[in-house]
Amino acid sequence: MHLLPEGTWPTTAMVTGANTALVQVAVDERARRVVAVCVIDNLVKGTAGAAVQSMNLALGLPETTGLTTVGGGTVSITAPAGFRAAGVTAGLKASGSPDLALVVNDGPDHVVAGVFTSNRVVAAPVTWSRAVVGDGVAHAVVLNSGGANACTGPEGFADTHRTAEHVGEVLGVSAGDVVVCSTGLIGERLDMPVLLGGVDAAAAALSADGGPGAARAIMTTDTRPKEAVATRGGWSVGGMAKGAGMLAPGLATMLCVLTTDAAVDPADADAALRAATAVTFDRVDSDGCMSTNDTVVLLASGASGATATREELAEAVTVVCADLARQLVADAEGASHDVAVTVTGATTEDAAVAVARAVTRSNLFKAAVFGNDPNWGRVLSAVGTVPVEVAPFDADAVDVSINGVTVCRAGGVGEDRSLVDLAAAREVSVVVDLHAGGAAATVWTNDLTHDYVHENSAYST
Repeated sequence: MHLLPEGTWPTTAMVTGANTALVQVAVDERARRVVAVCVIDNLVKGTAGAAVQSMNLALGLPETTGLTTVGGGTVSITAPAGFRAAGVTAGLKASGSPDLALVVNDGPDHVVAGVFTSNRVVAAPVTWSRAVVGDGVAHAVVLNSGGANACTGPEGFADTHRTAEHVGEVLGVSAGDVVVCSTGLIGERLDMPVLLGGVDAAAAALSADGGPGAARAIMTTDTRPKEAVATRGGWSVGGMAKGAGMLAPGLATMLCVLTTDAAVDPADADAALRAATAVTFDRVDSDGCMSTNDTVVLLASGASGATATREELAEAVTVVCADLARQLVADAEGASHDVAVTVTGATTEDAAVAVARAVTRSNLFKAAVFGNDPNWGRVLSAVGTVPVEVAPFDADAVDVSINGVTVCRAGGVGEDRSLVDLAAAREVSVVVDLHAGGAAATVWTNDLTHDYVHENSAYST
């Protein structure tokens, strides 16, 4: 929970995906009362659920570990009705860890929507899957870790095509209705006999309880699987994601599969997915590096028989994406701090995002956080790099608060920064008030550590 600087009032946009509470207090002298406003983003409602969520965070576990949906399903992509999944060890990874996942939509509807990397260098599975989701129909998603199949030329695309064909043959569906996702090292072709054998094994293992296994099979440098679920009136949304590095805004930022048993049409699914990713995954910026394989796919089975409006679906998908995005930050490579940079008082939301992103991409700032140094000068200098046409503000009016302490006031020295103890908790809150308007946004990042450098210096070996 964080107290905002005087005069800044919290909004829902400021906490979406932040799993935090922002508070402002003011005195109404005429009415002789104190007015307190709190905006909270909490993934689980109710005291019992919040207690479990808090304990998970304290233990470093995914926030929804041990929690179930109202209907009793597990927190996974198979929580919604109409889906089966499996995760198996095909043999693509030298470690022998699970490396191939299969998610099947048993219908009756087979609606799909997808968003993909905006990187100009794209992997063969992205090229294939963009075409698959074009007609709004898909029956399955096959995902492999242990190889990205990126920058592998026409042969790599042929491998993706063959993968989809084999899944189609095993499931009795068209190859053109199979989404393909890959993750791992760039520039190396996949061992196709091994991969196709894994498809056979995954198809044989498909079950309504297979979501957790699928989530584990798509991990690369992740230390734990990432799953989430949201239950609404008679329908639900489930999701799984992988990603611990190369996390930067670009529509998707990693691999993610979302499922819902609500009855929706393709246009609503697409709009809901884009609205959700724009305020969740697009606002995670771990290291400023955009992957070639980023994919987020939403499958809708309609198996619940309940209809969801575009707005209802967008809300539930946003909750699940926010949960997953927060888990990505918590598992970022080598990180010791999770940092929420909230910009308030901006002229537009886009301006707030641009300023927040400038801070989250400052290696100087991120290194200072690693050293438990609340160096507000590095925050302010990053803020000043944003062009005036993107984010108009008066540099002499900017306030910066770190963990509730206003260390910079009106572009100068504020409270003693020794009052900020960054070593006391993993989570860090930075609030930048531009005093230029009423818009706000939050972008999550993490600190820059020795472990991050070591892990990425040895990734290909």
